[in-house]
Amino acid sequence: MSVARITEIIAASEVSFEDAVNNGVAKASETLRGVKSAWVKDQNVVVKDGKITEYRVVLKITFILE
Repeated sequence: MSVARITEIIAASEVSFEDAVNNGVAKASETLRGVKSAWVKDQNVVVKDGKITEYRVVLKITFILE
């Protein structure tokens, strides 16, 4: 039997939402063992002078407890 835990993180990218998700999952995988999935809870952008300068995602990361 396995037990999972969910943690919420915010990740960002200057390129795209997809890149922000990849950045978040990569960083979470550095510090959490057993990462199994990520759910995009929310997305937003930072706008400066009428242009998007940053893409942000709120991720729920699921990992298995040892």
